[in-house]
Amino acid sequence: MATSKKTIAAKEELPIVEKKAKAIAPDKKTVVKKAAVKKTTVKKAAEKSASKTAPTKLNFQLRYHTEFGQNLFLTGNHILLGNGDIANAIPMQYLNEQAWTVSIDWLEDSAKEAVQYNYVLMNADGSTVVDWGSDRVIDIKAYKASQIQIFDTWNHAGYFENAFYTEAFQNVLLKEAQTENKIKAEKSSTHLFRVKSPLLSKNQVVCISGSFDKANNWSEENLLLMQKKAENPFFEISLNLGKEQFPIAYKYGVYDLELKKLVQFESGDNRILHNQVVKNQITIVNDGFTYLPNQTWKGAGVAIPVFSLRSQSSFGVGEFTDLIGMSDWASKVGLKMIQLLPVNDTTATNTNKDSYPYAAISAFALHPLYLNLAKIAGKEHSKQLQQLEKDRLQLNAMSTVDYAAVINLKLGFAKKVFKTVGKELFEDKSFLAFFEQNKYWLVSYAAFCYLRDEYKTVDFGKWPAYKNYKEKDIAELTHPKSAAYHDISFYYFLQYHLHLQLKEATAYAHSKGVILKGDIAIGVFRHGADTWQHPDLFHMDFQAGAPPDDFAVTGQNWGFPTYNWQRMQEDGFAWWKQRFAQMSHYFDAFRIDHILGFFRIWSIPLHAVEGIMGHFVPAIPISLSTFAQQGIWFDYSRYTKPYITDAVLWEVFGYDNELVKSMFLINHKDGTYGLKNGFETQRQVEQHFASLDQDVYHEKIKKGLFSLISNIILFDADGTGSYFHFRYGIESTSSFKNLEFSTQQQLRSLYSHYFFKQQDDFWKKEAYNKLPALKRVTNMLVCGEDLGMVPGCVPEVMQQLGLLSLEIQRMPKNPATAFFHPNDAPYLSVVTPSTHDMSTIRGWWEEDKGKIQEFYNHELGQWGDAPYYCEAWINKAIVLQHLYSPAMWSVFQIQDLMGMNEKIRREDPLEEQINVPANPNHYWCYRMHTTIEELMSADDFNQELLTFIHKSGR
Repeated sequence: MATSKKTIAAKEELPIVEKKAKAIAPDKKTVVKKAAVKKTTVKKAAEKSASKTAPTKLNFQLRYHTEFGQNLFLTGNHILLGNGDIANAIPMQYLNEQAWTVSIDWLEDSAKEAVQYNYVLMNADGSTVVDWGSDRVIDIKAYKASQIQIFDTWNHAGYFENAFYTEAFQNVLLKEAQTENKIKAEKSSTHLFRVKSPLLSKNQVVCISGSFDKANNWSEENLLLMQKKAENPFFEISLNLGKEQFPIAYKYGVYDLELKKLVQFESGDNRILHNQVVKNQITIVNDGFTYLPNQTWKGAGVAIPVFSLRSQSSFGVGEFTDLIGMSDWASKVGLKMIQLLPVNDTTATNTNKDSYPYAAISAFALHPLYLNLAKIAGKEHSKQLQQLEKDRLQLNAMSTVDYAAVINLKLGFAKKVFKTVGKELFEDKSFLAFFEQNKYWLVSYAAFCYLRDEYKTVDFGKWPAYKNYKEKDIAELTHPKSAAYHDISFYYFLQYHLHLQLKEATAYAHSKGVILKGDIAIGVFRHGADTWQHPDLFHMDFQAGAPPDDFAVTGQNWGFPTYNWQRMQEDGFAWWKQRFAQMSHYFDAFRIDHILGFFRIWSIPLHAVEGIMGHFVPAIPISLSTFAQQGIWFDYSRYTKPYITDAVLWEVFGYDNELVKSMFLINHKDGTYGLKNGFETQRQVEQHFASLDQDVYHEKIKKGLFSLISNIILFDADGTGSYFHFRYGIESTSSFKNLEFSTQQQLRSLYSHYFFKQQDDFWKKEAYNKLPALKRVTNMLVCGEDLGMVPGCVPEVMQQLGLLSLEIQRMPKNPATAFFHPNDAPYLSVVTPSTHDMSTIRGWWEEDKGKIQEFYNHELGQWGDAPYYCEAWINKAIVLQHLYSPAMWSVFQIQDLMGMNEKIRREDPLEEQINVPANPNHYWCYRMHTTIEELMSADDFNQELLTFIHKSGR
């Protein structure tokens, strides 16, 4: 019998930098030196105490193949193992090509509780990789032995089995399938075998058999069943193998308790154990995962923003309580996930501009927009709530969200309730526990909201007081005896009830076998509680965005400040760790918005308006000497200043070019023009036109001037004229087109190297410097939105870290293909036909007839001309393609699911798009056109969807 062994070659591992506090990226010499000192100290302590207490000898052996220059270390949450500090990890010794080992003398009173440990791989370049998980635990006191031999298997973070041990699966999706099996341990056992097997069916457990007497030499009639406890991920069995002949061969199998028979053995080569029985020694064999088909689980989900939910009882906008009804519907049709957009507070202006869910004024606070008023009203305020019924019905009947009207009515009512119940709240034990758990962000957030309301602006730079956050001043302002305390504590009240309502919705979803997936926005609002409290964590003089693409030809400018990653590193990325941990209060999985930002961010100077004026940060610039080495004649002004000629002006402005010359340009008398003082940046131009009537003509001139300003080839990286970044898309500029052909060829080659080769390893290290430590903060299922201009290193990094990728049919990551086919998706991925940032399936069908024709013939395999409109059968075919994908998850916008049915889908698909990325002032107001209650009663549609999902194996 055989099973393929999961060995991890070092070449499969990539550098993951794991830090703690100020122990940032210790070099190899430091780690080895500190580890040696620690080991010597431990040894001396053991010798000194030997006369008092005989130590237990712990022998760790890790099965792992290393390459030349790599070393392995042992670390754990105990002083003898370095207290979790990699700089103090214990060095291991090379045993052979497949194993490393280390021995430790462990005093009896050294560990009061069980010890959790991990292995660390140090590469030749000093970078480190920590094996995944926190379930390597040993309770030394539980074993009455003078020696404990531990055989371990490296747990690679990228193993897809690890996904099944996240909270989403263990607490919800696989909870019903888990079968406890308690067996009596043998007396005087010599060996403990432990293994994980995540995808067993109900009533199935792991068994062990092998070439030893206790198993009757592979007899299927005498299988040894293993024990599984609910709180333990391992199947375990203790055996006395004192009379067996070693080495022994063995393997694990699946046994059905109900049928009382073997279902199957794991495939591949036998596992071999050479360890001989030694007197007064216990051997623990940690075998990792069973070698079974562990890529069989697949699920389907629905994506919808909370604000888009519509129920009969909601208040003109979706609320957290509406997720309860949505969970009922999801369960009814076989969907296992509800995916949401960010739900954080975005209240900056109290206008519809605040509808943008990715511009939160707090990365932690929940949005008051989603508060259910009936839940806080009680009997005492039921009459006051009834007075709002007319408003509620009018708002709820609207086809879109009236953000400003809803938020003002809700806040007004909540303040009335708080006025009468506020004092009681602060004596409530549940509230006090919530406050204590969240005060690290809640107090500063509440103070920020109070000052925003007091000074009528969110721009704290314009506040007459408290513009600079000082801990002492804020402590006085938020003290219970402060005159402002009542108004400040109102925001405690709001956040507490939002917390309760979302927690209730999450618990209900779980009871229906449905998980909730949240969304962590890559940025925060420029004028918010986070930037006010922690200005040192942000680069406030830059704006985050994205380079140009098919959806935004001049790029995207989100307006967020970029992150000061170097400063964040100093405290081990504490702010980010808090964000990740906060998500676990309400969600089972989360999507990291624009995960590319952890590799590099598109950084735009404040003087620019369009994203096209940005460049990636961090990035290795091109030095002046590089141009000389490539034989490129360098003209600073020609490459870094806007290229403006009569031909360019005619192309951009047509007959208006003379007006533009007279008002905005300087004639250099050499056939070129420059921009007048006061119009040299896009922001200056924008400010000029802001004072004029906003009409089509003025918009044309403004956009034309933006185009002139961005008509450059290089950005001066530091103002010294020595280092440069390429402007993205230089080949489309008239500046580039008017260069000599040979110069174009030389610049094109350098441009390609700069963007697609030069930065890759650098960006890879940046990601490994941040993501592994953050992922360890939570045991949630983590997905990454890896769209846009994706560096070559991104898929590899995400695979190594076990992060689910996002695959979209009309946004292939392979530039050589027109479309991505769901059949080609990797298992650890989420496939979807559309997202909130693009049109739905039906809307897309009406956008580009050439593309649609190609899709119709080649992706759907249909002959002839594509129908002008997306008929229900076409929508259905696309949904089915995604359901039958090998990806772990297929997720659909609610609009795409309803698009399969002629009776329930919206009449106009162009009303269904949630966001238009090219428009920075887009109003996010989409709502379901039908209520959840009506959707629940759409029996034909629901039955068809349920059938599709079940037949696809989801």
